[in-house]
Amino acid sequence: MDDLPPLALLGGHLATGLMDVTSDPSALDAEGFWAVTADFEGRLTCARFRDVRRIAAGGVPAAVWHGPSARTWSTSLDRSAYITGVARIREHIAAGEVYQANLCRILSAPVGAGADVLALAGLLGRHNPAPYAGVIRIPRQGVEVASASPELFLRRDGKDVQSGPIKGTARTEAELLEKDYAENVMIVDLVRNDLGRVCDPGSVTVPDLCVVEKHPGLVHLVSTVRGRLRDGAGWPELLAATFPPGSVTGAPKRSALRIIDALETAPRGPYCGGIGWVDADRGRGELAVGIRTFWIDRAEEALRFGTGAGITWGSDPEGEWQETELKAGRLVAIASAGESYAA
Repeated sequence: MDDLPPLALLGGHLATGLMDVTSDPSALDAEGFWAVTADFEGRLTCARFRDVRRIAAGGVPAAVWHGPSARTWSTSLDRSAYITGVARIREHIAAGEVYQANLCRILSAPVGAGADVLALAGLLGRHNPAPYAGVIRIPRQGVEVASASPELFLRRDGKDVQSGPIKGTARTEAELLEKDYAENVMIVDLVRNDLGRVCDPGSVTVPDLCVVEKHPGLVHLVSTVRGRLRDGAGWPELLAATFPPGSVTGAPKRSALRIIDALETAPRGPYCGGIGWVDADRGRGELAVGIRTFWIDRAEEALRFGTGAGITWGSDPEGEWQETELKAGRLVAIASAGESYAA
């Protein structure tokens, strides 16, 4: 679908007229409006657009989504492999190597040449609205992403920065466990440490801790961490200090990343990375954590979607598998033209 015109629909902005593309994060402190995708593995794509206008909620241009059958989805880790992975992480925790690690799996289904992520984004917006929903379509750069993310990775307004880590997921508030609250507090501490590396001493605060947010089909525990960038720190320093997002890695982050690399069998790509926009002229921007996110892999002619869970000592392996199913089921069914889904 190289003939589809590049565009981005992010934060109420519809951006068209692609000007240039770079992997240099310093461009985000220069000029212009940028759509940004950062793969979990580190590939950064910053695309500057010429024409940007505000668009109302639900204003995605109409298009027909040609999705896969629900019966064609496969997973990089099946139930047995995932449960084994949870047990392995608990062994790492018992050995004192990590407190928490996020274990994810990638779902894939064949998709035809006519599939357009803009149409999928419209479908998601109608059936699963999300605060950080967006779409970036730059086929020649291999970026075709539609996200219904509920999670704020980074918001920047001048020197003021904010993150909104999510940890703790259940069908209802009553089903949240003590383990969910403990998970959230651990990740908040990690995010505080990440922001503290680039913020003025004493400026990092947590105004909200473990707030229950309701989303379609589930609830999350969400916290807020704020700070003020020190002099000389911009987007390159901020991304270097905080990426990948703490809520989708674990604590300590370096140990969690090593464990993730050993246990996961497929790259996460834009899932668990960063997706959003930066208005360099105004010194503002907003990046979501790339969860609840679909992307098209044209080389493999596949639609992909990631799902995962945070593993702690208190994790029940079967329960963690079911959490990944809860996060995936509704959205994969939407992308499968409303068909029911089960891994």
